[in-house]
Amino acid sequence: MSSVAKLRLNISMSLDGYVAGPDQSLEDPLGKGAEALHTWIVQTRSWRELHGSGEGGTTGLDDERAAAWGENVGSMVMGRNMFGPVRGPWGDEDWRGWWGDNPPYHYPVFVLTHHPRPPLEMEGGTTFHFVTDGIEAALERAFEAAAGKDVSIGGGAATARQYLRAGLVDELEVHVAPVLLGGGERLFDDLGGGTAELALVDLVASPDAAHYRFSRGDP
Repeated sequence: MSSVAKLRLNISMSLDGYVAGPDQSLEDPLGKGAEALHTWIVQTRSWRELHGSGEGGTTGLDDERAAAWGENVGSMVMGRNMFGPVRGPWGDEDWRGWWGDNPPYHYPVFVLTHHPRPPLEMEGGTTFHFVTDGIEAALERAFEAAAGKDVSIGGGAATARQYLRAGLVDELEVHVAPVLLGGGERLFDDLGGGTAELALVDLVASPDAAHYRFSRGDP
C-alpha cells in the first residue's frame, strides 16, 4: 500500500446517479428526498460517535465503511455551497456553517469561494479557510495543512466534479443507496477523461448501500 498522501472523495449517491435532490433550500439543504441517501451511515455507531449523537448505533459492514471514511484524513476541501446557503459577498459574516460551534471535522477545512473572508476558527480544532484562487491552490494548501495525511473532498457535487474532471482524485468511494430521486445534482456529468485512471478495487454491499471503491495507482 502506498504511503503517499491522497486526495479522497467519499460520497453517497442514488441509484439514478444523484448526490443531492431537487429544490435545495435553507430548510432542505440536501434537496427533496436526499436524506434517504445517507440512511446507511447516519444509523451507524461510528457516525453517531463522530457527531455526538449519543451511544448506540448499528455495527457491521456499513459501520466499517463509515469508520473508514475519516481514517488518516488531515484536512478537507469543500465548496461554498457545502459550507452554507449565503451567496455573493459575505456581508456581516454571521454565517458560520451548518454544524454549530463544534463542527465534526477537527482539522483545517478549505472552502472554495469567489469572495475573500478571514479564517474562521471553531471549537474542537476546526478552522475554515476561504480560498479564492481555485481548486489547485486550495488542494495545495490542504495537503500542506494535512502534514502527510490524506485530504478529503467534503462536497458538494460541483466541487467533486471539478476535482474529478481535473484528474486529481486518487481514491473515490461511492456509496449507492437503493433510492431513486428522479432529479437533483449528478456526480458523473461532464467529466471528460478525468476518471479514466480510476479502477474499481473493491465492492461490498449491505441492504442499505453498495460501497464501490476506485483507486488511481496503488489501492
